[in-house]
Amino acid sequence: MDVTPGQELSAKGRNKGSRTLVPGRRWPAVRTGLAWSGAVLFPAVTYVTFSDGQQGFDLLMVLASLVLAAVVASLLRRRPLPALASLLLGGVAATMEMRTSEVSYLQVFAGVCAVGYLAAARPRRTSVTAAVLAFTAQMGSLFGFPPDTGCLPGEYGMRNCSSSAWADDSGQSAVLVAVLLIAAWMAGSSARERRTHAEALRSQATARAVTAERLRIARELHDMIAHSIGVIAIQAGVGSRVIDTQPAEARNALATIEATSRETLAGLRRTLVALRRPESEPGAAGGTPDSARATSAPPRDTSAPPPREPAPGLADVDRLAASARDAGVHAEIRRRGESGPLPADIDLAAFRILQEALTNVVRHAGTDTCRVTVERRDGELSLEIEDDGRGGLPAGTGFGLVGMRERVALLHGRFTAGPRPEGGFRVTALLPLPPMEIR
Repeated sequence: MDVTPGQELSAKGRNKGSRTLVPGRRWPAVRTGLAWSGAVLFPAVTYVTFSDGQQGFDLLMVLASLVLAAVVASLLRRRPLPALASLLLGGVAATMEMRTSEVSYLQVFAGVCAVGYLAAARPRRTSVTAAVLAFTAQMGSLFGFPPDTGCLPGEYGMRNCSSSAWADDSGQSAVLVAVLLIAAWMAGSSARERRTHAEALRSQATARAVTAERLRIARELHDMIAHSIGVIAIQAGVGSRVIDTQPAEARNALATIEATSRETLAGLRRTLVALRRPESEPGAAGGTPDSARATSAPPRDTSAPPPREPAPGLADVDRLAASARDAGVHAEIRRRGESGPLPADIDLAAFRILQEALTNVVRHAGTDTCRVTVERRDGELSLEIEDDGRGGLPAGTGFGLVGMRERVALLHGRFTAGPRPEGGFRVTALLPLPPMEIR
């Protein structure tokens, strides 16, 4: 196949892509080179500007010095010490040619600002080195080229120059410069520490949120699976024992196992779909209302997962009782107080607490009856589960009681669990209701 020169060059460029310089990437390298070229020229341009300034400043030279000073200041963020050295050399060049107090003040001001910025933006070692470098340069200018109060023009230049207070009180001037540099360094270092502390707090808050979310998911999965697996294990044991003598009972046990496993799989699917769905996806919490989506949203993909079903709540307590009854435990449900809707978090927490408590009765109590009391009173929701079994903490004390206690603690409630004096076991949870829910 014939290859044109353009195609050959393109193939070589693809084969040596790491060596070819993309046109869009040339500008940063060129810009960096120009910036450092300006930093190198800055002391010389400043020297010429102030040298000519003794007879009157040239506007173009002043503008050139200001532009190069801005360029050098911008380099402090990338390479702080070389950029600071260029800035200080420019200050020394200015005081060398124009020995006035104003120029000395300007040099000190520039050095103090640079040190404060580096203390706020760079590590402590770099900022301390910058402060020492600035103090050394300014002391060299102060003692090597002390500012004068004024000079009279003569035949061979300036004459009759008298020293200013900077030179007369050099010790005090050095202390003043040191105090200014230390103050700037401390202010910048304090700002850097506050920023670091704020970032650490944000990181800790993020870690706590992730941990809390993991605990929430773990509780949901534990409460969902432990109850169902307990019922399935009991029914499987019953079915294996009576399959030869009582086939009808074995079929009932298998039917209960099928229904419970399907319900558990549906719950797991809801949980996994909720975890994988992005917050901005239609149907997620805080998304667009259904009426708006009906008019503005594109047709929904039919292969997408079905919308999430409502979370369980106290309205499903009878279903828990039926599941416990299938496992051989008759749960007597007692409802007291006024009925009505509850906040979603309290409703779900109450359901999970009852679910876990009934699971413990089925698996550990060794009894065929228990009592479940749900009462709404004086701004709180009371949950109580009692049985007449053998009492004592469940063998191997797993995560069930811990999960219930955590759920109640997150809602600022009270939780107790322990053997009853008259025998059996009691679990009690008191969940405070928001003011709007108090009847």
